[in-house]
Amino acid sequence: MKHKVRKKHQNSKHCFVCGLKNDFGIKAGFYELENNELVATFTPCEMHQSYPGRLHGGISSAILDETIGRAIMIEDENIWGVTVELNVKFKRPVPYDVELKVVGRITEQNKRFFFGTGELILPDGKVAVTASGKYIKLPLDKIAEWDGDEEEWMVVPKETDPTEIEV
Repeated sequence: MKHKVRKKHQNSKHCFVCGLKNDFGIKAGFYELENNELVATFTPCEMHQSYPGRLHGGISSAILDETIGRAIMIEDENIWGVTVELNVKFKRPVPYDVELKVVGRITEQNKRFFFGTGELILPDGKVAVTASGKYIKLPLDKIAEWDGDEEEWMVVPKETDPTEIEV
């Protein structure tokens, strides 16, 4: 089913998952959908492999963690999710050099914590990896000393940004 993109999320320069100037990173783009899910898109490359032709499981885990953790920003962009627990299940091999999608959502929350789930989806629509996690809600100044301008924390529009995403 296709959903309209409501908003694109910020990227930074150094983050392994979203850092646009991290030579080793996956440079994911994050998009809020009209159904309150967050979708990440990225195209991993050969340097992200484990077994030949396969994406490393740690990278699958990292993108799922980031997508679920960022889903709380749909409600409040000043609150970040810090991982307390992450459970990952690997169902199919994940290739690199193809665009992949990750969908994340909040399933339950209270004042201090939230719980979420997510899936890494292959180009043919099959689910390759699933995750569920528990996160604590924190404002950025409680997580790290960080300068958003220095880290280039901003929305970076691209001509290839989708207006709709099928999930």
